[in-house]
Amino acid sequence: MRDYYTLKVNLPAGIVSPGTLQTILSLAYGAKVRQVRFGARQQLLMTVHYEEVRFLEKDLKKKQIAYELNTDEYPNIISSYCGEEVFRTGAWLGESEYHTVLDQFDYQPKLKVNLSDANQSFTPFFTGNLNFISSPEAHFWHLYIRPRRSNRLIHWPDLIYTNDIGRLAKAVEHALSFQESIDEELLYKTVTADQSFITQPSTHELELPVFSLPYYEGFNRYGQRSWLGLYRRDEQFSVSFLLDLCALCLKTRIGELCTTPWKSLIIKGIEEKDRPAWSCILGKHNINVRHAANELAWQTEDYAEDGARLKASITRYFEQNDTRTFGLCFGVQTVPKSEVFGSVLVRKRPLIRVGKLALFSVYDLYHTENFNPNSRTYLRVDRGLLKIQLPVQVDRLCRKFNARRTGETAETVASIGQEAESTSSPSLLVYQCPHCLTVYDSRYGDLLRGIPAGTSFGSLPDSYVCPTCDTPSVDFTQVEVELA
Repeated sequence: MRDYYTLKVNLPAGIVSPGTLQTILSLAYGAKVRQVRFGARQQLLMTVHYEEVRFLEKDLKKKQIAYELNTDEYPNIISSYCGEEVFRTGAWLGESEYHTVLDQFDYQPKLKVNLSDANQSFTPFFTGNLNFISSPEAHFWHLYIRPRRSNRLIHWPDLIYTNDIGRLAKAVEHALSFQESIDEELLYKTVTADQSFITQPSTHELELPVFSLPYYEGFNRYGQRSWLGLYRRDEQFSVSFLLDLCALCLKTRIGELCTTPWKSLIIKGIEEKDRPAWSCILGKHNINVRHAANELAWQTEDYAEDGARLKASITRYFEQNDTRTFGLCFGVQTVPKSEVFGSVLVRKRPLIRVGKLALFSVYDLYHTENFNPNSRTYLRVDRGLLKIQLPVQVDRLCRKFNARRTGETAETVASIGQEAESTSSPSLLVYQCPHCLTVYDSRYGDLLRGIPAGTSFGSLPDSYVCPTCDTPSVDFTQVEVELA
């Protein structure tokens, strides 16, 4: 008999109301669950002892909360909504459009569905089977189909109207359920034979944006409010902490929580007057919210302890050697064909196998084309590495990426200099927050914090912190900016 069961609750598009999450967590706590985690597809995961699981199932059914036990028949719909407003505000794609799409799914998809803003890189484009990506045409989406157990992408010939995404997804899933190897033309005819959709011709392939992973932890201001990003090194969130968090959300009228593909949590819309209450909760549960950026740029599979240990050993090496990882993200794949998002990918494979038992494993190292994690082309860098060799080799790959980027920048600068040597722009030295990249410019000061224009950085009071994320001013770095 199993001692423990894995229970999964899908949170469509990574969105959940504090009231719903509070209900689920209260039931889990009653079943002696003390830690939960958020999966790479923005779902809620927990481990339940076999003596408690039947009672938890009964309670979840009573509350009409859908769940799966030790299965993943219904993968969660994931989306880039978690970054909306805080990392990216689309030209037309916003909160209402995401909710319009979600409302159309009156069934549980068996295929992985991704909903993505084309102008962001915080969430993946192609890890789903049905990948809907916003187009420049307002309210129309690209569709890229990736059949299961395949790396092949099929670009749907039409742009899909927002209000038709649910119906089209259902029709495509139905067609693929009979024949996954169906060719593109036959698939299109099958789906459109019995029903019509509002579409536009898709005249251009999607252009992948340059990858840049924003720092998604801590308090950060946007507009007149703040958002809070929460990440846990071991991917485990205590139920008691999350229950306190839900209670504060309800008290301060925050209507939604967002999970991310990085197994973290984002709370938007925190009013300035409520910041002390949030800080109090973080202190009560000893929650750290300023991990190194290179530690945040990793994806491992859900419940992959080997992957988590591997990540920890490599990030420790990064810290010891002060390795620059800006512009990169990393994935660890310990299960064949699992979906892991990363511009640098570590794949584990058995070297010696007895039946289904792997006696000795080695690791292969890859990076995606142009180091863009949304690329589906993987280039092998090294193979057959031992675990002890990996940190050094991944570090070398980071340095190769940085050298390449530096070379490209140098060529661009040289080209500009050759074309217009006499038009070089004057520059200015300013101080920048290393976490959120907010700049302190002495010409303007910080009037909201009582720092008048003309105050030099060295004259700032010791108590001065970043106005966006509260990083102490001693951590700021000097950078040169070009004057317009």
